[in-house]
Amino acid sequence: MRVQAHLIIEGCPETRAQELVRCMADAKQTLVERLFAEHRGALQAFFRRRAGCQLEAADLAQEVYLRMLRVSDTNAIRDLESYLFGVASHVAKEHAALEWRRGTTVDVNDATIQEQIAELPSFGGQIDAEQRVKRLREVLRQLPPKCHAAVVLQYRNGLSYVEIAERLGISTHMVKKYLGQALGHCRRRMARLG
Repeated sequence: MRVQAHLIIEGCPETRAQELVRCMADAKQTLVERLFAEHRGALQAFFRRRAGCQLEAADLAQEVYLRMLRVSDTNAIRDLESYLFGVASHVAKEHAALEWRRGTTVDVNDATIQEQIAELPSFGGQIDAEQRVKRLREVLRQLPPKCHAAVVLQYRNGLSYVEIAERLGISTHMVKKYLGQALGHCRRRMARLG
C-alpha cells in the first residue's frame, strides 16, 4: 500500500500530492472533531473540578482540542479516549503550575474589589500623591506586557473587557484574568513599598 501511495504521489503533479496530504489532514481533523464533540462535556467537567471555573474549563478543553490536532499520527494511538484524557491531564497540570507561578489572583468582578478600585487608598499624611503615582508606575512596569496593556486600556482609556480583548487579541476571560493579576500584584507591591 505504501509503495502504491508513493508511486501515485511521484507520478502526480505537485497539486495532486498536496491534495492527498490535505485529504489526510481533513480526515484527522474530522476524527479529532468527532472525538472532541463526544467528550467535550466530560472534558469541561474534568477541568471545572480541577480549575474551578467554567470559563477556564472551556479554554482548557479547547487547548486539548488544539493539541490533539497537532498529533502527527492518530492511527498509532490505540485508545483515543484515554489519550484524550491523558492530554487533558497534562494541560491541567501545566495550568496549575502556571497559576501557582503567577501567584494570587483577584476576581475583578467581585463587588468588594470594584469598591476598592473606585476608592483611592488612604495613606494619610505619610506619602503625598506624587510619590504614590511614581511608586504605582514602578509597580505597573513590573507587570507582563499584556497584563500591563490591559490595565492601561481599562483604567486610562476606559475600554470595556470586550474592547480590550479585541485590541490585545485575547479572550475576555484572559482580560479579566490579567486585570485580576495586576490588581493583586499592585496591592502586594504597594503594601511592601509603604
